[in-house]
Amino acid sequence: MRLLVTGGAGFIGSNFVHLTRQMFPEVRLTVLDALTYAGTLRSLQGVEDDIRFVKGDIADRELVNRLVGEHDVVVHFAAESHNDNSLREPWPFVATNIVGTFNLLEAVRDHDVRYHHISTDEVYGDLELDDPARFTETTAYNPSSPYSSTKGASDLLVRAWVRSFGVRATISNCSNNYGPRQHVEKFIPRQITNVIDGQRPKLYGDGLNVRDWIHVDDHNSAVWTIIERGQIGQTYLIGADGEKNNLDVVRLILAGMGKDPQDFDHVVDRPGHDRRYAIDSTRLRTELGWRPQYSDFESGLAATIDWYRSNEAWWRPEKDATEYRYATAGAI
Repeated sequence: MRLLVTGGAGFIGSNFVHLTRQMFPEVRLTVLDALTYAGTLRSLQGVEDDIRFVKGDIADRELVNRLVGEHDVVVHFAAESHNDNSLREPWPFVATNIVGTFNLLEAVRDHDVRYHHISTDEVYGDLELDDPARFTETTAYNPSSPYSSTKGASDLLVRAWVRSFGVRATISNCSNNYGPRQHVEKFIPRQITNVIDGQRPKLYGDGLNVRDWIHVDDHNSAVWTIIERGQIGQTYLIGADGEKNNLDVVRLILAGMGKDPQDFDHVVDRPGHDRRYAIDSTRLRTELGWRPQYSDFESGLAATIDWYRSNEAWWRPEKDATEYRYATAGAI
């Protein structure tokens, strides 16, 4: 198999590349990544000699068409994905998440290449904290930020290209990922690295916002399950039943790092902050037989803390700049 991975130097994409090298060493891997601030070649250390890397933007239609034509399968991770950044500057999210996806869809259509589209549960909006419901594949889209709205738009493009042009595509909408190689601007690695640096973690608002956490390796194993056995045109929700509110996550991080679980600061909540996400992954589990490896959040979190402690050289170059951005945005 010749496999093209867009965004393969980012958090989830790079972990997908590492997992693929372990599970399927015979697969010929090409990574396409623009190496924006959230992507780094450091995330591909250890596999760089076993893959082909192309620096480029999915907004470059000619490049995308040429690369897609050289491969059998495309897995599309590349995205602008930070809610705070989308509120400050929405256009890059439109350019990457919508226009970039359009370019990929036209290319896989031209070359009849199998395509898998990585999306997010944030396209569904949020749920009330006391609502027993969870998102399913038939939940109506109700995005609340430029990020989630552009991801929702990209999902709809995929569905239209399947129906109108017969593109061989599947979609997965996943809950919040955590694990190795996640940029320090994100919630869990930011708190872990703050503690390592002797700083108090920061918690938006009351901290009761709930996220459905999944370890990145579990997400990527599910993606491979869908590539191998998923039904063309189908959407699968990926989740590991990991609902935790942000307050509990911060306390678990502090306790797991030998600190007082109350040793954190509340900061002003961000605009439009969704209250609760929750994934029902029944279809993925019953139809395709997938199961997560990290069945409890605490064990996955402990492994993640160990990784950041052991890999300071990976995250240190971005830490000061990230904290400066938060400080200048008034989000410290």
